[in-house]
Amino acid sequence: MSNPQPLKGLKVLEFSHTIMGPCAGLVLADLGADVVKVEPAPAGDHTRRLPGFAAGFFAAFNRNKRSLALDLKSPEGRAAAHRLVAQADVVLENYGPGTMERLGCGWEDLKAVNPRLVYLALKGFLAGPYEHRPALDEVVQFQSGLAYMTGPPGRPLRAGASIIDILGAVFGVVAVQAALRERDQTGQGQRVSGALFESAVFLMGSHMAGLAATGEPPPPMPARRGAWGIYDAFPTAGDGQLFVGVTSDQQWLRFTEAFGLTDFAADARLATNAQRSGERSWLIPALQEVFLHYSQEEVARRCEAAGISWAPVGKPADLFEDPHLLA
Repeated sequence: MSNPQPLKGLKVLEFSHTIMGPCAGLVLADLGADVVKVEPAPAGDHTRRLPGFAAGFFAAFNRNKRSLALDLKSPEGRAAAHRLVAQADVVLENYGPGTMERLGCGWEDLKAVNPRLVYLALKGFLAGPYEHRPALDEVVQFQSGLAYMTGPPGRPLRAGASIIDILGAVFGVVAVQAALRERDQTGQGQRVSGALFESAVFLMGSHMAGLAATGEPPPPMPARRGAWGIYDAFPTAGDGQLFVGVTSDQQWLRFTEAFGLTDFAADARLATNAQRSGERSWLIPALQEVFLHYSQEEVARRCEAAGISWAPVGKPADLFEDPHLLA
């Protein structure tokens, strides 16, 4: 990108809380937009005070912004918001259905103030029977089938991050940029939207296509039949653990050579990826025994030298010292 801040000069007002709205504002800010977060007066965004695993939400998703507090329930607060909107390019919000309308700051209210405004509404659901329901990231992970696909059979499990909030925010930013492009041509703003449920359904698209193609419902990922023969986390000597992916026949030849597995290389049952996938019931336990003879560092070194995909089984705390991120 020749210009690291392509949205420099764009003025954004963000009426949002928790993750989806703040993440959309964050992406716009990282692209150079001047994002002003409008928090409810007098207490501010409740996300500031969330405990537990949510304690980092506010800091993570609200950097690169300015902030002010307004009481939109008061005539003075609404009037101040409308004055800000008159000078803005984009308004984004992720409050519950009807909230902004009740506060006099819905799309119909604000387009009368600024016809060039692009208004991004981030909701739980797009138009349809569910559109008036409140929703959360975890709610739609369960409704969409994502939790079913993530956990082991009989134990649906949310993903390890708020991925639907984040994906919905990114889709919302795409919609904003498309609307800005259209405004360049027409001079008119518009309302665009993004939603949690539809974002989660997008992630289920490949599973739906597989069902349509084969007639077989996909099992949860921990119980799936893998598309690749070797695509697993393996314990190593000591208490290490490493993920290794061998996804082509050429990689298989390099992998067996790297670890001296001549018998595996010569085994006709393992000649192709499709065959290896069908032999996983004994192949994976056999490779587990192989890796137990090597340290995690040695497995990584041999995979790296052979051009095999590998990764340590990391934790969030490890990322603070990740050499790639620090480079």
